[in-house]
Amino acid sequence: MRAPSGAVAGLCSASATMFAVGMAFLGYWGLYEPDAWSNADLVIVILALAGFAALGSVPWIVTTPVANDGDEKVIAARRALALGVVLIWLSVLVSVFT
Repeated sequence: MRAPSGAVAGLCSASATMFAVGMAFLGYWGLYEPDAWSNADLVIVILALAGFAALGSVPWIVTTPVANDGDEKVIAARRALALGVVLIWLSVLVSVFT
């Protein structure tokens, strides 16, 4: 089944937007503060970095060449986008509640 028209551009721009939101969060959260990091800080950074990896892989997944015309990788890219969004928001929630 063919992907909807504009799905590739939409997924790429959505992942870039969420990546920017995550970077703004890390800048606001205080990634560069001179204090020693606690265990919660490490959890926040690990969740955020895993989310960035998932979001950064979305354009690569969705634009991967395929052998047949109907074998687009849109579903895999949507899952990577969802995973990245969830991980970024989990890092935000952990930072709020610690």
